[in-house]
Amino acid sequence: MVSCRTPSSLHTLVEALRGMAGGPVFCSMVDTVMRPEDWEAVYRATGRYLEEGAELVLAVTPYVDDESPVYVSRHGGDVRAVSDAPLTPVCVTGGVYGLSAAARLAAADAVARGVHKMRAFLKALVAEGRRVAAVEVPRIIDIDRPSDLQTANAWLAARER
Repeated sequence: MVSCRTPSSLHTLVEALRGMAGGPVFCSMVDTVMRPEDWEAVYRATGRYLEEGAELVLAVTPYVDDESPVYVSRHGGDVRAVSDAPLTPVCVTGGVYGLSAAARLAAADAVARGVHKMRAFLKALVAEGRRVAAVEVPRIIDIDRPSDLQTANAWLAARER
């Protein structure tokens, strides 16, 4: 875990990557909640997609409970568009990423060029024609406010009964 103050999650990601050995990486933002089996499924699928040539892999969900979601359009397992506006079928990013060595460099380059948001970085990768893959899980909760934490706790507790 890297603790730092940065202007955006993209900047935080780049700072964290600087402290890691080169090569592919699987990471998440600290505010992402999924079922344990979904974490495992996303991790396994991320490894497969990266081995097959994807530069970036996103965990996505049709469950939207975020004040500023990042929508994705997919064809098969590949992301075709990233948008601030809803797309059909509804699918949003969940703050979990698999990055190839090339995507790690692209993230650092994006910050150096003045890109300030993770969503702008994701849009740029897709627009550049880079292979971005997606792994869908039924639900991801993004913890942004106290009510999100209550929702996540209730959801996970209900599963344990």
